[in-house]
Amino acid sequence: MIKFTDEQKFLLNKMTTFMLEYNQKVNLTRITDLGQIWEKHYIDCVFPLLLTDVLRGTSVIDVGTGAGFPGVVWEIYRPDLALTLIDSLRKRIDYLKLLKEHLGLKNNAIHARSEELALNPEYRERFGVAVSRAVAKLPALCELSLPFVKVGGLMLAMKGMDSETEGLSPTLTALGGEIENIINYELPAGDKRTLIIIRKKTKTPREFPRQRINIAKNPLNL
Repeated sequence: MIKFTDEQKFLLNKMTTFMLEYNQKVNLTRITDLGQIWEKHYIDCVFPLLLTDVLRGTSVIDVGTGAGFPGVVWEIYRPDLALTLIDSLRKRIDYLKLLKEHLGLKNNAIHARSEELALNPEYRERFGVAVSRAVAKLPALCELSLPFVKVGGLMLAMKGMDSETEGLSPTLTALGGEIENIINYELPAGDKRTLIIIRKKTKTPREFPRQRINIAKNPLNL
């Protein structure tokens, strides 16, 4: 069972109030019930940290962070981690920067498309962990995330019941990754989740990631 410290509870409650107020002008979450926010956002986000060995001080990039899930919650739960949050929607990044100031956090929130930022040498293969929660189908997500991960690092894909791993081998072979583990688990209320853990084995070729339209039209697993 996940246990939050008093300080973590304080920050998450403060985040909840800020998020729900901001949600009235920018669509951040459809979940507004307080109990559901804790279960489906905060507990859901933290669970992968209990299932993987993310070392102290690891640099983490949250690809397609949305309203800061899981990145902001990870920073609150594990303040030793160095978080970079990226999202293609400017309004979300504006919110995250205000939230960062409101909570006194240190993350770096960037307005960018992942397929473009991953070609930037400042960010390419610089992170120990890339994490994503409900962003895209797994083949596309691998192409958008693995280029950020340094060799030896991990890509963590947070999924629902369907792990989407069938036929994934060609994608991972092309991108330099390998499935290390697939963990099925349940949240306290019974919702089923899957964590797909992919290890970066070799450098990703420079032609990846491709433009998003090509990723969608010609997935690497075909």
